[in-house]
Amino acid sequence: MKILIIGATGQTGRCVIQSALDAGHEVTAFARHTESLNELDDQIEIITGDAISTPELEKAMTGKDAVISTLGRGKSTRAHNLFTRAAVSIVNAANHTEVKRLIWMSSFGVGETFKDANVAQKVAYSTMLRNIYTNKADAERIIRLSHLNWTIVYPSALTNGNLTGEYQIGEHLRMSGAPRISRADVADCMINLLKDDEWIHRGIEITN
Repeated sequence: MKILIIGATGQTGRCVIQSALDAGHEVTAFARHTESLNELDDQIEIITGDAISTPELEKAMTGKDAVISTLGRGKSTRAHNLFTRAAVSIVNAANHTEVKRLIWMSSFGVGETFKDANVAQKVAYSTMLRNIYTNKADAERIIRLSHLNWTIVYPSALTNGNLTGEYQIGEHLRMSGAPRISRADVADCMINLLKDDEWIHRGIEITN
């Protein structure tokens, strides 16, 4: 399968690249600053571009079978409308290029998943993360209203741990304590979702 990975230079994006290569997919990495991917230029296609630009996404998306977005704001607590603007551009570019499959990485606690969070999580999500989570929720409404075969992935707190292949997934998971999930496991899940039609037009929570 030919996959476009948006946000490919982030920590999770790098894990998705590796997981996709391990699974035998053809990978195109898309990000604003791609210098850190140069050591992979013999294994993947690298395209420099902006995820809020429909024309740039169209060029990158042409001929692809699926799109995976791992866009994030790093340690910032402000979204600056990144997720809504990217969602609009991704949906438009996908429509123009006839790409149907989209896997969009969100965060546990966004939208309806807030109900599944524990008390400590709800405090964090509604205070210091409120701006980012609100923008992510708005972006998801754009995706859910699209004609794409979308799946939205909601990981609990991300770590840089190793791939375990042992994680919980479901539409609703009751969280307790301080749930974590490695980026490698999230990447593994997203790549597996490419061949799993069960989760099309559904959200999936994931944690260890």
